[in-house]
Amino acid sequence: MEKITDIHQKTLSINLDNSKYGTIAEIGAGQETARWFFRVGGAAGTIAKAISAYDMKFSDAIYGESPRYVSRQRLDSMLHIEYSLILERLEESKGADTTFFAFANTIASRSYSRQEDGSGWLGVKFQTSPGKEPSQIDLHVNLKSKKTVQDQETLGILGVNLIYGAMEFHQDPEYLLKSLMDNLSSRLMEIDMIDFSGPAFDKVDNRLMALRLVELGMTHGAMFNAQGDIVHPADLLWKKAVLIQRSRFNPPTLLNMDMLDCAQEVFLAENELAADDLMVISEMTLNNLKDGNDINVQDFLHRADILCALGKNVLISNMGEYYKLADYLFRYTQKPLAIVLGIPTLIEIFDEKYYVQLPGGILESFGRLFKYKLRLYVSPGINSENGELITADNFEPEKHLRHLYSYLFDNQFISALNTVNRDFLCINSPEVLEEIRNGHSEWETKVPEKVKQVIHKHQLFNVRS
Repeated sequence: MEKITDIHQKTLSINLDNSKYGTIAEIGAGQETARWFFRVGGAAGTIAKAISAYDMKFSDAIYGESPRYVSRQRLDSMLHIEYSLILERLEESKGADTTFFAFANTIASRSYSRQEDGSGWLGVKFQTSPGKEPSQIDLHVNLKSKKTVQDQETLGILGVNLIYGAMEFHQDPEYLLKSLMDNLSSRLMEIDMIDFSGPAFDKVDNRLMALRLVELGMTHGAMFNAQGDIVHPADLLWKKAVLIQRSRFNPPTLLNMDMLDCAQEVFLAENELAADDLMVISEMTLNNLKDGNDINVQDFLHRADILCALGKNVLISNMGEYYKLADYLFRYTQKPLAIVLGIPTLIEIFDEKYYVQLPGGILESFGRLFKYKLRLYVSPGINSENGELITADNFEPEKHLRHLYSYLFDNQFISALNTVNRDFLCINSPEVLEEIRNGHSEWETKVPEKVKQVIHKHQLFNVRS
């Protein structure tokens, strides 16, 4: 059967299906989702109630007080109240042959008084069959149009796509995810978080859905915390200083962890921060995850399992260039930011071939990277040709870039991280992975004890016991 993608057909097919019945509650950008159902006709068979409680006192009276009105907490409150009401009022009369749903959104939209891009939360709580326990999808959207009318249109279409996807594609969550972009463009919006929960999605790993968001180009970055729960970057990073390490983590080695620990100690001291004021993030880019042209999903989940076991927050991104990573992080915090890296990465950062697409070349890249007073902490490395130690203190880029490097080093934009255990510098992740797969026990001395335990316990990376 051919899947419907047209927005009119989606809305009309729901309206003509007498087995589906629900409520739509929208705050902040008009009643754009409800409008689609009324526009195509037959909404009386689908919509039990459409509501838009704009006034804060009205909203609080209905959904309870909330510290932030545009938040996941408010969304979940709206969904809970609206879904409970429809069961309370209609389950006895319609519940035997009706699948109920509640859709809600809470949006901070562009307006005359708020001249900035809109954003907000959308969700749907729904049954997959009459009498079934509900499942739920929450998502966060950033709106990119500079025109309020366009943002409203985008929200309406996205709302219909979400309701239709929940009802028709819940058995195929990855297709459901793709279908959210039907009749829409990444130029108009970004979905940077999605969370599937409930019995319809009991086999869904939301960390994989975060990966798919990035892989499909629906967002530049998606995050999950040490518990494996999907989080919105604003909730995790708000008013936090950030220390980030980019690596393959395949697997995390003693060198990876020691670099991070040493950088954290220096970063806290230099910025006079308490540990609670700092958010430490392990980042994997799509390129870090690819084996050839494809991403091995099981391999990604292995790495995610280990990082979560180590208590790490994880960012998945498509931001190969570090200046793009800096732009992304400073959307969510204005506190100090540092990146920990090794000499091989520093060499890449000073390779001009990565900046040919920028009109200002490497200077533009560094201007964008360091405009926030971001700092790079650079771990030493060993010269593969002569075995000598290379540090940020004696690093030499191409001759015509040496004065640029000196400027950045002298002004502490780049700092030497020379407290890293030098015994760990010879540890190489690809070699460790080969040792695991080939049954050589040497790998156990090159990874943290927790990593060794998790690999053996879950038989990761085809380990031979």
